[in-house]
Amino acid sequence: MSNTVNLLSRITVNPRIMVGKPTIRGMRITVEQILRALSGGVSEQELLEEYPELEREDFQAVFAYVTGLVEEERVFAVGVHA
Repeated sequence: MSNTVNLLSRITVNPRIMVGKPTIRGMRITVEQILRALSGGVSEQELLEEYPELEREDFQAVFAYVTGLVEEERVFAVGVHA
């Protein structure tokens, strides 16, 4: 668990940086940008080359952050009448 806490400390939110979107270590690289790139087929290695300030642990932090969001998600059944 402490490893997760350490990873999550890499994700920062500041209303003055990227309009308050979650970013990597206060840089102008958002969690959303990383996820979009990865889901679009860009590899971690390519991102590390494009953004040399990124570290491998930053990707783990993104995944830990998003996992936390999904864990908190709740689904409620809504009655549908045919």
